[in-house]
Amino acid sequence: MNEQIIAIIGGGQAGAMAAAALRQQGFSGPLHLFSDEAHLPYERPPLSKAMLLDDNPQLQLVLPTSWWQEHNVQLHLGVTLREIDRATRTLTLADGQTYRWTQLLLATGAAARPLPLLDALGERCFTLRHAGDAERLRAALQPGKSVVIVGAGTIGLELAASATQRGCRVTVVELASTVMGRNAPAPVRDYLLARHQLAGVRVLLNSAIEHAEAGEFISLTLQNGETLQADAVVYGIGIVANDALAREAGLETANGIIVDSTCATADPAIFAAGDVALTRQPDGSLRRIESWENANFQAQVAAAAMLGLPVPDATPGWFWTDQYSDNLQFVGEMQGENWLCRGEPGDRKAIWLQLREGALAGAVALNNGREVRVLRKLIQSGHVVSEDALCDESVPLKSL
Repeated sequence: MNEQIIAIIGGGQAGAMAAAALRQQGFSGPLHLFSDEAHLPYERPPLSKAMLLDDNPQLQLVLPTSWWQEHNVQLHLGVTLREIDRATRTLTLADGQTYRWTQLLLATGAAARPLPLLDALGERCFTLRHAGDAERLRAALQPGKSVVIVGAGTIGLELAASATQRGCRVTVVELASTVMGRNAPAPVRDYLLARHQLAGVRVLLNSAIEHAEAGEFISLTLQNGETLQADAVVYGIGIVANDALAREAGLETANGIIVDSTCATADPAIFAAGDVALTRQPDGSLRRIESWENANFQAQVAAAAMLGLPVPDATPGWFWTDQYSDNLQFVGEMQGENWLCRGEPGDRKAIWLQLREGALAGAVALNNGREVRVLRKLIQSGHVVSEDALCDESVPLKSL
């Protein structure tokens, strides 16, 4: 029988955690990880926060430096993959080196969706996906500088907060009629909009840039005719999945690699996890979850599936954002119109809650991190809970 050789392409959260999960779940054979970055796999969430704000920012590694050698994982850093050959089960690097594999995990992540109008501005235009991006951006965010951020999603708002905290004058331009429209419920969006405005950020909703040019300053002309002047512009308007290798190898893609609930592609020897993966739902729709927690979860799922072990059960989705001194944690289902509130958002400590058929379906905790574990358990239990008790701060959530 041929020796099992597992190759992981991608050195982000999903790739690194899949390597850890494979070793943890008993795989002792050859294990390779290929990354186009020269760094050891590092955490992405700090790029828009600590990496811009700390006096002496350090990359936070996903796994300790010594882990890779101790667990006999072959690291190939700073390399470019040219081709995956499914027939011969080999992969080829740009320099012509080839490696055999019996199973492959694609954790290639995603790139910032490009905005050619702004990219043409050159080095004063920024996106944020990698450590090098954060380093360049940090140098530009100097006190008194004027910064325009295009896109008011999670990354855009985190960048607005970080730039404001660094003393910049910040304007946010958003095409939609609200901030964080994709993943936050209405009362949380209202809270965040007010929070940024209070910090001095100018937020322009229902706004689009029609013309951009670079002179001494960057000039951005909006559709309504107003011109914004800026020293730097940063944009975050979504992602483009790094699925070219998979597509060229004949796998099914749609701005992402299509997988089933075990992270398997149409080729039973190839799996995908993290931001690049699109999971086919029971109703046939495709779903991508762009979060740190999902990258970790899919790494566990893919590792188990590759080894023929039972895959872990899904838990309620969870992600967080840190803006100014606020920490917001989102658990469970965020779609829906009717939200209750426990606590007083004006006091910067509250929990927004959503019920479905009497059971807790989703929650957003504002500066209430210690309650998140309880909220997850409540959502998972599916128990019917009392609205009055949920909203009454004198009733401990763990008693419900």
